[in-house]
Amino acid sequence: MSWNADMDYNVILTDTAKNQFQEILDYIFFELKNVQAAYSVEQDMKETVQRLSLVAGSLKLCDDPDLRTLGYRTIHLKRHKYFMLYKIIERRAYIVGIYHDRQDYENILK
Repeated sequence: MSWNADMDYNVILTDTAKNQFQEILDYIFFELKNVQAAYSVEQDMKETVQRLSLVAGSLKLCDDPDLRTLGYRTIHLKRHKYFMLYKIIERRAYIVGIYHDRQDYENILK
């Protein structure tokens, strides 16, 4: 629940973001064989989506000039080194990608 319901955003994961979400969890679970870490990352991602629904419009635009011009923003997970790239259209926050902090996401999107 937020202080002002008028400020809530509907968060939508694009198909790309859904696939990235699953790939990250599969990698941690199957490749690293770390069930607890996969569960922890999954919970952190779900909490970040919930948080985004409340704060999407208040986060700054991306530093990259091309992405900033297109209206992209990021939100970082609280406990893991991942972030979500999103764009606001009306009252909807579209998550277009989920990346590790060390990934060169700017060039992936260009």
